[in-house]
Amino acid sequence: MNQRLTILAASQSGTAFHVAEAFKERLDQTGRFEVTLIEEDDMPDLSFADTDILLLVIATHGEGEMPEPFMPTYEALLALRPDLSRLRYGIVALGDTTYHQTFCGAGRSLDEILAAFGAARIGTRCEIDASSQPFADEEAVGWLGYWMLVL
Repeated sequence: MNQRLTILAASQSGTAFHVAEAFKERLDQTGRFEVTLIEEDDMPDLSFADTDILLLVIATHGEGEMPEPFMPTYEALLALRPDLSRLRYGIVALGDTTYHQTFCGAGRSLDEILAAFGAARIGTRCEIDASSQPFADEEAVGWLGYWMLVL
């Protein structure tokens, strides 16, 4: 039986969606996963009971904030504080190093929150600098190859 993998993309300008779509295509090709792609305006079941692995692709907006369309999901997650101890996850954070203090702040915050709710991160967090990497999906797909090895 294939593992159920959910990709949750949250973006302000669409870059995270391009990365998530590239991930879905690559993961579908492996035949190892049942992949579901959720965009930020489709609020997921925040217990993530229908997935074994969560792969988050999140862009940082402004001064380290979550993308605006993702705020209802983020606020609901904080309010519900679900037990995620059965969930494994990976995270790709998109940011801009010209914002030194808040670079990839949204992804870093979600990483901490998921861990605090009991989820176990798989591998390292991928952080991509939009100011130096015009094709975030290329760097992210490289990271995905490594990430699938440590699954």
